[in-house]
Order: sequence, then structure tokens, then C-alpha cells
Amino acid sequence: MIRKVLIANRGEIAVRITRTLHEMGIASVAVFSDVDRASLHVRTADEAYPIGPAPAAESYLRIDKIIDVAKKANVDAIHPGYGFLSENRELPIACEAAGITFIGPPASAMDAMGSKTAARAKMVAAGVPITPGGSADTDDEARATAARIGYPVMLKAAHGGGGKGMRLVHKEEDLIPALERARSEAVRAFGNGTVYIEKAIVRPRHVEIQVLGDRHGNMVHLFERDCSIQRRHQKVVEESPSPAVSAETVQKIGEIAVKGALSVGYFSAGTFEFLVGEDGSFNFLEMNTRLQVEHPITEWTTGFDLVREMVRVAAGEPLGFAQHDVTRRGASIECRIYAEDPVGFLPSPGTMKQLRTPAGPWVRDDSGFYEGATVPSSYDPLISKLSVWAPDRPRAIAKMRRALSEYVITGIKSNLTFHEKLLAHPEFAAGRYHTGFIQEHAQELLGYHDVPAEDRAVLAAAIAIAASRVERRTAQDAGSQAEAAAGLSPWVATHRRKLLG
Repeated sequence: MIRKVLIANRGEIAVRITRTLHEMGIASVAVFSDVDRASLHVRTADEAYPIGPAPAAESYLRIDKIIDVAKKANVDAIHPGYGFLSENRELPIACEAAGITFIGPPASAMDAMGSKTAARAKMVAAGVPITPGGSADTDDEARATAARIGYPVMLKAAHGGGGKGMRLVHKEEDLIPALERARSEAVRAFGNGTVYIEKAIVRPRHVEIQVLGDRHGNMVHLFERDCSIQRRHQKVVEESPSPAVSAETVQKIGEIAVKGALSVGYFSAGTFEFLVGEDGSFNFLEMNTRLQVEHPITEWTTGFDLVREMVRVAAGEPLGFAQHDVTRRGASIECRIYAEDPVGFLPSPGTMKQLRTPAGPWVRDDSGFYEGATVPSSYDPLISKLSVWAPDRPRAIAKMRRALSEYVITGIKSNLTFHEKLLAHPEFAAGRYHTGFIQEHAQELLGYHDVPAEDRAVLAAAIAIAASRVERRTAQDAGSQAEAAAGLSPWVATHRRKLLG
């Protein structure tokens, strides 16, 4: 029996896991870095322990510190959340050695599917269609792979997700510099710099299948999520059902996902990701051997608490239901609320002076912050996941638009206005979007287009200055002072009012 769980994570996901643990009568233990001492996840847990300085490599990525706290707190199990150590096979191995239950898949399944390159090989062996690609372990190998599959190509971190360690490359001369940046980012985010190459598919949909299995060989899928609205290869809006994928395709890729999971002895929650072409064809991308950020929309539409199911499975309990018992009703949308300026999607850390979250029927805000809390610069700037449910997609969009209109964040920049523009966009309302949608509609969604690269940093600084001085001044005065202080180029000065408006 699991009576006490350490959550090896921070922010909103740690808060979200704690809430389910408390509903199950299970005590929760938080860990925190120096900058997270006053964080919400620390306040909501039953116990909390420090694990080191702000850099993740010295705190949240330190397995030895996590296990040390787990022993000190006498926990029965560890839940990794997502990000950080969630897909690191060394954590379940360390848990087993310490006699602690790992709430997630076995290390063997992580080996098989957690590495994107290994997962691709497994799927090829199983006859599953995959996106053309190959290795990039050396620069020469990368050049050869890219030449074989043809440009444009996508560089991807083999041991991570969340858009980290990814680069789109259009021509050969850009390959090696992009590869170096991708490797460096992968090391910082996941502690492993292995990168591989895939053919870049033009205007695809990013569709994923949620799977859930137990230790007794039972495995089901919980339908699909459409995660095609992305910036910098990271999802910002997700919905279920997908407005562009037929029920027949969902059934087909769902069966493939279940088969793939069973083939590697997988249990717990996991996600198979696919690229769906404009012609309806689909190719396997990767498997995420963990809980996903966007799991609330699956919970809304199926009625399952995925964290609860993960805990039950870890405790050795059977699922207790089969595929024919899994049904779906209504539609759900999730918007990721970030502390970032949509102009360039630059992080905007700082203290939130005001925080007012939306409420009402079928509105859920999974947040890791409170009014007066500080969003640190050391980690991903995700503030919360705002999700809604409604009987159908049009009403889900209307509900999300209402919820966004109630959301108030001051003191830092946020992407709330971006989400409002997106949900109001006629092409989104019609379900006609793809992974490049934000870039394609930058003028409507972000209030600018074709911003010269050299202007982006100075533009962000100008807007920050304008925001800090807007109190007791007119917007025009603040903008003028910002221009003078930041030394804007003529292009930015010309477009200032449109950009700041």
C-alpha cells in the first residue's frame, strides 16, 4: 500500500499531483530548490525538503538528492511528474535499489521507448509507419542523414520533449550550427545531448494517443489529443477530440499505440505521438514515457484521473476496465498560460502583483503560483494550464474565451492576449490549423510580422520598459520613453504602436 509519496518536481504539476494524493488519503512530500522555497507546491505538500541551488542540474536533476530526501521522509513511492527526471531510466533503477516504488513505467520500457531513436527502431520492427530520419551522433553522420532524406529537416533531442533540443533546418549550411545548439540545449534540459534527424513534414497536425496500462498486461488507449498549436516546437493549446482526424483514424492509431506499448512491457500512463499529413496519412514520432502536460483534456473527456490511475497501477492494482469500457463525451480545450511576452515569446520572470483566475462550471486552472509569488527565471515559465469542457467544440471555444476574459495577471507579461486572439481566429474556430499556424498567422495573433531578428531583443526590452512606466502615464508617453531608453531601430520605432497595441 502507498501511504506517502515524494513528488520529484515543482510548479503546477507538483501541486496537481498533491491534490490527487490528498483525495486518495496519501501524504505528499515536496522538494524545492533555493528559489522555490516559497512556491505553491511547497505550501500545499504535507512535508517539504530543500535539494540545492536554482540550476536544475544541481537540484531537480540530482537523483542522489531525490533518493536521499525520500529515505529521510520515509516515503513509499516517488512520482516524477513531467520534465526533469520523468524520462530518466536511472530514477526507477535508483528507486528499486532503495526499496521505493516508482510511479511510472519500468526502466526497461524507458530504454525501449523513452529514447526517441530506440522507439523509432521498435516501431519499424512492429511495422508502424514512421517519419523518415536517422542518426546524428557525429557531424558527418548528420550531414549524411540530412542529405539522404532531403531538406528541410528537424533536429530532435533523443531523450527529452517539450520542444527542447529541437531545430528546423532548411539548408545544409545551417545544419551544423543548429546541431550544436540543439545538443547544448538537450544537455541543459535532459542531461543528454544525443540528437537525431527527421524529415520535416509540411503543414502537419500533431496528434497523440494517451495509453494506460497495468502490471498485469492490461492496456487501453484513452483517445487522442490534437496538439498542433505550437510555438518554438512546444505546444501551447491542445484539444480533444481533434477537429481534423476521423474516428476511423483515431481507432487505427489507438490500436497501434496499445500494440506498441504492450510490445515493450509498458505499464502506467504514456503517450504515443504522430504527425498526420494533410492527406490523412500518419507517421509515428515518439513515445513520451510519462504523464503529459495536456493530460487534463483527456481527464475532462473520459472521466479518468490519470494521476490516480498511475498511483493505483504502481501499487499493483489492475486497471479494472477494458477498452470497451472507455468512452468519451463532449470536447475539451487547454491553454498553457505562460509568463512570457508573445512578441518573440520571450520569458517574463518576476513577481505577480495581481492574479485572478477564472472559475465557473467546467473550468479548471492548474496553477503553480499565487498572487505575490515570483516566477523564477531558472525554469520553464509555465504559470498554469487553463482547461475547459463543454458538450461540443463550439461551446468549448466559447467557454474558453469567457474564461480567458476573466484571467488577470499583472506585474509580468503573459500570453493571455495571444490566447484570446487565437480562440477568436476564424481558422481556429473552423479547426483548420497545423503546427506552423502561429507563424503563418503572426500578424493576427501576435500583432506583428516579419520582425527582423536583430530587433527582437531590443523590442522586448522596450516593451518591458514601457510596461514598467505605464502607471500614471499615457500609453503614448510610456512608449516614447521606452523608445528613447532602449534605442530602438527605425523599423521598431515605426511599428511601435501596432506592436504595443
